[in-house]
Amino acid sequence: MLDRMLRVDHAGEYGANRIYAGQMAVLGRSQTGPLIQHMWDQEKKHLAKFSEILAENRVRPTILLPIWNVAGFLLGASSALLLGKEGAMACTVAVEESIAEHYNSQIRALLEQEDPDRYTKLLQIIKEIRDEELEHHDTGLEHDAESVTGYWLLKNAIQLGCKAAIYASERV
Repeated sequence: MLDRMLRVDHAGEYGANRIYAGQMAVLGRSQTGPLIQHMWDQEKKHLAKFSEILAENRVRPTILLPIWNVAGFLLGASSALLLGKEGAMACTVAVEESIAEHYNSQIRALLEQEDPDRYTKLLQIIKEIRDEELEHHDTGLEHDAESVTGYWLLKNAIQLGCKAAIYASERV
């Protein structure tokens, strides 16, 4: 269970980094650039933390990282290029909401273990990162994510992709 959990968390943070890299490639020099950069800087710390935890626990990363590299960048860049700042923010809302829900399910699973105290440090890390992901979600909403034409459809399509990526990354 722990290997799958750490593998998917690392993959998710890797993918998030690539999404923000794509958004920055398109919007980095706009007024939205510093906002995206701030969120990306936090994602870089999340990825570094999960990379460290993977190594400490001798868990291999998912073999799907090359796919998440390209898919994440394309998602970030295309949402920004085709739909502007609001599209990038809609993408952020969708992804961060999915990640926060995933982290919440992991927190519940760890607390339901026979000896949840064994996971105190990991629980603290996941909660802190989840809270920053929720800040990113709220930032997206504050910056007009919902004003994108087809917001509901876009959000649900991205979240479906996130669920598929989570499922695959846990297993491969």
